[in-house]
Amino acid sequence: MTYSAASTRYDELPIRRVGKTGLQLPVISLGLWRNFGDEAPFANSRKVVLDAFDHGVFSFDLANNYGPSKGSAERTFGQIMQRDLKPYRDELVITTKAGYPAWPGPYGAFGSRKTLISSLDRSLKQMHLDYVDIFYSHRPDPNIDLYETAAALDQLVRQGKALYVGISNYDRDQTATMVKYFNEMHTPFTVNQYSYNMLNQQAQTTGLIDYLGQHNAGLVAYGPLAEGLLTQRYLQGIPADFPIHRTNKYLFDQGTAIVVNQLNALNRIAEQRGQTLAQMALAWLLRSQVVTSVIIGTTNVDHLHANLEATHNLTFSDDEVKAITAILK
Repeated sequence: MTYSAASTRYDELPIRRVGKTGLQLPVISLGLWRNFGDEAPFANSRKVVLDAFDHGVFSFDLANNYGPSKGSAERTFGQIMQRDLKPYRDELVITTKAGYPAWPGPYGAFGSRKTLISSLDRSLKQMHLDYVDIFYSHRPDPNIDLYETAAALDQLVRQGKALYVGISNYDRDQTATMVKYFNEMHTPFTVNQYSYNMLNQQAQTTGLIDYLGQHNAGLVAYGPLAEGLLTQRYLQGIPADFPIHRTNKYLFDQGTAIVVNQLNALNRIAEQRGQTLAQMALAWLLRSQVVTSVIIGTTNVDHLHANLEATHNLTFSDDEVKAITAILK
């Protein structure tokens, strides 16, 4: 059956502009990090991607190492592009990244010119695309001058293989270094994709969000639910084998009991707002206009719809902000 996108797809989800650039994103994007690769049923992956687009999610986030088998998420998305989304290419924001291990040898990871250029060429072939909308350096390379990474990204834009460049997992100082290079090169840098959730406020406390806002850029938040921790599933306790992301591991430094208490306190506020804990967690990040989009990774249509409902209430009263801030200290 031929896919036809819903005519109402732009009626529900807010869209934000990155600074004064031409880049606009839905406030919620779909990430294909886990469970969209070769071990996932293609029919379900297709169903979730198309349903997301039907409900206003026109931004899809990938990377060269997403799978679990490296590259398989891009291949899955490429099949969906060829089969269903090709007529809508001009509406879509498709992003990918390079920096974590994706193939053997010294050029399979990090941020050298050869790695980034080779990786994007691979990604374009796998997704059956002529260009991506944003190409990210997935992490800073500690072994080289960041100028080389910036210059490679600049080259890829000038070649027409990417429209905008982004960085991911760069802290405030590393971001400032890259912004300096991008300004010198007149490269269209737009966003830093960073780990950010209610419990992990480092993007805020380190000044990264403020810095991005001051420099005509935005933050795209990944892991906004902390791998599902910010849901009602763990109000009674967190299992010892919980798959916490490396950027959030410090949350357990004082034991999980403290986190459980925080989750329950936050959940009580969410209930008073008429939201689930997950919905409030997404809404909390979007209080700042610098946060252009949050990336969710659901593979379930019902969960997708529940997450999108977070945008129905993005406003927090002064009392709610005060109470939540006190819980998170």
